Amino acid sequence: MNAIEIKDVAINPNPHGVETRRFHENEHVQAVHITLKPGEKLKKHITSVDVFFYVLEGSGIVEIGDEKKKVSKDTFIDSPANIAHCWYNESNEILKVLVVKTPKPSGMAKIL
Repeated sequence: MNAIEIKDVAINPNPHGVETRRFHENEHVQAVHITLKPGEKLKKHITSVDVFFYVLEGSGIVEIGDEKKKVSKDTFIDSPANIAHCWYNESNEILKVLVVKTPKPSGMAKIL
Protein backbone atom coordinates (compact mmCIF):
# COMPACT_ATOMS: atom_id res chain seq x y z
CA MET A 1 0.00 0.00 0.00
CA ASN A 2 1.18 3.50 -0.80
CA ALA A 3 -0.49 6.07 1.44
CA ILE A 4 0.76 9.64 1.21
CA GLU A 5 -0.36 12.97 2.60
CA ILE A 6 -0.59 15.71 -0.02
CA LYS A 7 1.20 18.17 2.28
CA ASP A 8 4.27 15.89 2.12
CA VAL A 9 4.45 15.95 -1.70
CA ALA A 10 6.78 18.52 -3.25
CA ILE A 11 5.24 21.51 -5.02
CA ASN A 12 5.80 21.32 -8.78
CA PRO A 13 6.94 24.45 -10.60
CA ASN A 14 4.45 25.24 -13.38
CA PRO A 15 3.69 27.98 -15.92
CA HIS A 16 0.57 28.99 -13.96
CA GLY A 17 2.52 30.04 -10.86
CA VAL A 18 0.15 28.23 -8.50
CA GLU A 19 0.56 25.38 -6.01
CA THR A 20 0.42 22.00 -7.75
CA ARG A 21 1.50 18.67 -6.33
CA ARG A 22 1.83 15.69 -8.67
CA PHE A 23 1.27 12.80 -6.30
CA HIS A 24 0.71 9.83 -8.63
CA GLU A 25 1.63 8.86 -12.16
CA ASN A 26 2.35 5.86 -14.27
CA GLU A 27 2.08 5.13 -18.00
CA HIS A 28 -1.75 5.18 -17.77
CA VAL A 29 -2.61 8.15 -15.56
CA GLN A 30 -1.38 11.29 -13.83
CA ALA A 31 -2.97 12.74 -10.66
CA VAL A 32 -2.34 16.30 -9.48
CA HIS A 33 -3.60 18.29 -6.49
CA ILE A 34 -4.09 22.01 -7.24
CA THR A 35 -4.57 24.71 -4.62
CA LEU A 36 -5.76 28.11 -5.81
CA LYS A 37 -5.66 30.91 -3.26
CA PRO A 38 -8.26 33.69 -3.49
CA GLY A 39 -7.71 35.63 -6.72
CA GLU A 40 -5.48 32.99 -8.33
CA LYS A 41 -6.23 31.36 -11.66
CA LEU A 42 -4.76 28.99 -14.18
CA LYS A 43 -3.77 30.22 -17.61
CA LYS A 44 -6.08 28.90 -20.31
CA HIS A 45 -4.43 25.82 -21.76
CA ILE A 46 -5.02 22.70 -23.84
CA THR A 47 -4.01 19.16 -22.89
CA SER A 48 -3.69 16.39 -25.43
CA VAL A 49 -5.38 13.88 -23.11
CA ASP A 50 -8.72 13.58 -21.34
CA VAL A 51 -8.90 15.24 -17.93
CA PHE A 52 -11.37 15.13 -15.10
CA PHE A 53 -11.58 17.41 -12.11
CA TYR A 54 -13.07 16.86 -8.67
CA VAL A 55 -13.50 19.84 -6.35
CA LEU A 56 -12.17 18.87 -2.92
CA GLU A 57 -12.67 22.15 -1.10
CA GLY A 58 -14.07 25.61 -1.76
CA SER A 59 -15.68 26.97 -4.90
CA GLY A 60 -14.44 28.39 -8.16
CA ILE A 61 -15.16 28.90 -11.82
CA VAL A 62 -14.17 26.29 -14.35
CA GLU A 63 -14.01 27.17 -18.04
CA ILE A 64 -13.98 24.43 -20.67
CA GLY A 65 -14.27 25.47 -24.29
CA ASP A 66 -16.93 28.20 -24.49
CA GLU A 67 -18.62 27.22 -21.20
CA LYS A 68 -18.01 28.71 -17.75
CA LYS A 69 -19.61 27.37 -14.60
CA LYS A 70 -19.34 28.10 -10.90
CA VAL A 71 -18.69 24.85 -9.08
CA SER A 72 -18.13 23.87 -5.46
CA LYS A 73 -17.03 21.02 -3.21
CA ASP A 74 -17.91 17.49 -4.36
CA THR A 75 -18.45 18.47 -8.01
CA PHE A 76 -17.05 16.31 -10.83
CA ILE A 77 -16.14 17.98 -14.15
CA ASP A 78 -15.19 16.16 -17.35
CA SER A 79 -12.80 17.91 -19.76
CA PRO A 80 -12.16 16.20 -23.11
CA ALA A 81 -8.74 16.20 -24.76
CA ASN A 82 -7.76 19.12 -27.00
CA ILE A 83 -10.32 21.56 -25.54
CA ALA A 84 -9.06 24.76 -23.90
CA HIS A 85 -9.76 24.94 -20.17
CA CYS A 86 -8.86 26.92 -17.04
CA TRP A 87 -9.84 27.57 -13.43
CA TYR A 88 -10.48 30.81 -11.52
CA ASN A 89 -10.77 31.32 -7.78
CA GLU A 90 -12.82 34.49 -7.40
CA SER A 91 -13.89 33.58 -3.85
CA ASN A 92 -12.36 34.55 -0.51
CA GLU A 93 -11.54 30.93 0.33
CA ILE A 94 -8.98 28.35 -0.77
CA LEU A 95 -10.00 26.21 -3.76
CA LYS A 96 -8.58 22.68 -3.92
CA VAL A 97 -9.06 20.51 -7.01
CA LEU A 98 -8.05 16.95 -7.86
CA VAL A 99 -6.93 16.71 -11.50
CA VAL A 100 -6.68 13.33 -13.22
CA LYS A 101 -5.22 13.06 -16.73
CA THR A 102 -5.61 9.86 -18.71
CA PRO A 103 -3.57 8.56 -20.32
CA LYS A 104 -0.54 10.22 -18.76
CA PRO A 105 0.44 13.11 -21.05
CA SER A 106 3.71 12.75 -22.89
CA GLY A 107 4.41 16.49 -23.01
CA MET A 108 3.47 19.84 -21.56
CA ALA A 109 0.07 21.47 -21.98
CA LYS A 110 -0.20 24.19 -24.61
CA ILE A 111 -0.67 27.56 -22.89
CA LEU A 112 -2.90 29.92 -24.87
